[in-house]
Amino acid sequence: MIVRLIAAAAFLATGSFNASAQDAAAGEKSFNKCRACHQVGETAKNGVGPVLNGLFGRKSGSVEGYNYSDANKNSGITWDEKVFAEYIMDPKAKIPGTKMSFAGIKNDQEIKDLTAFLKQFAKDGKKS
Repeated sequence: MIVRLIAAAAFLATGSFNASAQDAAAGEKSFNKCRACHQVGETAKNGVGPVLNGLFGRKSGSVEGYNYSDANKNSGITWDEKVFAEYIMDPKAKIPGTKMSFAGIKNDQEIKDLTAFLKQFAKDGKKS
């Protein structure tokens, strides 16, 4: 009986872990929503929005050569998973006055997947 309980608990734990795991391949598909304005990778350039290479750990408003709104430059944000999730759900609510006009991504799993995709890119655009 105890062995069955342990097996069931292990199965449930594994199942729930897999359901919430980050999937960079799914995140790449989600990034298609971002491609009109943002680039990643070794040849990425600023466009309508800044390059997203090396996003996590970076201060908001700090990509060289991109003309940020004052709201973004003065937000005091350092990008991490939590802050990015809040921002990408509703950019104008997280940083009032931002130039980013995007309705947001509301699905938590999609945000986790997008995060996993973006975290692959170092500041120089190389995948880590």
